[in-house]
Amino acid sequence: NDLTIERKELASQGNRDKHFNQGSLLLFIGIAFAIEGPLNTYARAGKLFPGPHLYAGAGLVVLWALAASMVPAMQKGSDTARTVHIGANLAGIGLFVWQ
Repeated sequence: NDLTIERKELASQGNRDKHFNQGSLLLFIGIAFAIEGPLNTYARAGKLFPGPHLYAGAGLVVLWALAASMVPAMQKGSDTARTVHIGANLAGIGLFVWQ
């Protein structure tokens, strides 16, 4: 049927691998900056400044970890894991835009 043909065509494009690679790079860079930011602040000021920006950054790292942890279950076909993955990333985008 047409749906099967379309799925095979999409699978042959390697979008899943591209998405995984881009997500892995974003995860690495994001966590590196989430650690570097507070370290830089502490090195310059001698203290951290608890507030929305610090908490949003920590929350974003947690959401990225949650999204990444869903990958094995998604590879096994779990729709729940897919929904959690998408939801965690949307919430992370919300935190990023807010700050």
